[in-house]
Amino acid sequence: MRIGVISDTHGLLRPEVAPALAGVDRILHLGDVGQASILKDLGKIAPVTAIRGNIDREGPCSKLPETDVVLVEGRYVYMLHDLHTLHLDPAAAKFAAVLSGHTHVPKSFLHKGVLYFNPGSCGPRRFELPVTVGLLTIEKDGELKAEIVPLAPA
Repeated sequence: MRIGVISDTHGLLRPEVAPALAGVDRILHLGDVGQASILKDLGKIAPVTAIRGNIDREGPCSKLPETDVVLVEGRYVYMLHDLHTLHLDPAAAKFAAVLSGHTHVPKSFLHKGVLYFNPGSCGPRRFELPVTVGLLTIEKDGELKAEIVPLAPA
């Protein structure tokens, strides 16, 4: 199973996103959506689960949950916008992964057997940071593999 992981669109859905996410089974948006139409457009690619970020204060995006837990291929994945607001122990909660955005910095690491994955930002460029999305692959043995996909030259 392949999951598209995106964050921090800030009201901009770049045309490069659709080809980068072509063929995914599901899309997880980690907040700072900016406009509800982005979720509708992403839904044309694959089913979308989204949470709100700190800019999602008005309109339909303000009604998105602050966090969510999704079950994919028997593995629990925790979604939140800002990793610094994490107030639980993902390993104790038996989460396979914690997905977050907010920093616009793509990052992937393991801690206590849990994958922590930030796909970076695919919205407006911030400073000199890359414009990226993420792919999360769940192998048949349940192993999670995270990949950062650049959308534009850094």
